[in-house]
Amino acid sequence: MRRSYAMRKLERKHRRSAELLLVPMIDIFTVLVTFLLMTAVFSRTVILELKLPTNNTSIVEPPPGLELEVIVRQNLVQVADRKTGPLATFPRAGADGPYDLKALSEYLQVVKGKYPDKTEATLLLEKDIPYESLVQVMDTMRILEQRQGLQLVQAELFPDVSIGDAPETDAPAAGGRK
Repeated sequence: MRRSYAMRKLERKHRRSAELLLVPMIDIFTVLVTFLLMTAVFSRTVILELKLPTNNTSIVEPPPGLELEVIVRQNLVQVADRKTGPLATFPRAGADGPYDLKALSEYLQVVKGKYPDKTEATLLLEKDIPYESLVQVMDTMRILEQRQGLQLVQAELFPDVSIGDAPETDAPAAGGRK
């Protein structure tokens, strides 16, 4: 049976608006948040604060004393003073061998013994040095790990490390022409 137009209009006028039930939505979000918190992986993040070189072009008279630089090249690691030049060179064991980090650490201990208040050093890298090598050399510069009995004790060497690009060498590249 068909209803009349007036009857339908009357039903629309008296119809109540639909209600929005929030309780089931809140229940779903509560379960979701609980699940996410229980399955979250809480990892320890280590943040290392680096002092990058500035583009300051003003000339400032450097204080007297050592300005330590560790230069990492493809075939060697070199410890130098910015004012006087190279102090020690540690060649790499083979073309793809590891850097001699033990000898570097021993030499840096000697330098720290002569300059105990010195905390800053500059790490200069040639192009295409792997990130892993950067981290290993930086860790060697920053801390010294020694065993005392059954404990591993860490001591600071030069914790304030700045990073930059190594100066170009005067020697031509292998197989290259000048």
